[in-house]
Amino acid sequence: MNNMELKARVAEAMDNLISAEGYAAPVDVLIEIGILSKKDHDEWRSGKVQYLERVCRANLSKLSLVMHEVRSYAVKNGLKPSWTAYIHKGKPLRFSKSSDEKIERSYATHFVRNKKAD
Repeated sequence: MNNMELKARVAEAMDNLISAEGYAAPVDVLIEIGILSKKDHDEWRSGKVQYLERVCRANLSKLSLVMHEVRSYAVKNGLKPSWTAYIHKGKPLRFSKSSDEKIERSYATHFVRNKKAD
């Protein structure tokens, strides 16, 4: 999938998630666009996978583009960022191999429909 197709799929996934749930989480976008399987997501959530990016079916450049597009969509559509803790057995789950705080925070930030905008 080229970058233009990827951007379009991210926007469509964000539309679908916001319409259905009222919020969009980056991990749900990754599932919806086919970069992360539900099975791999569930194994990561249960602590069987060291970090989420390990089981994503895209390179770090594509993942970075997805995360950028998620944030851009959120800004353009007036969505409110909401950090969410991802915990398993009392320990934080990791998203990236590097455990870089900025990357971890980006994956853990959900975007919520602003009720005032409705």
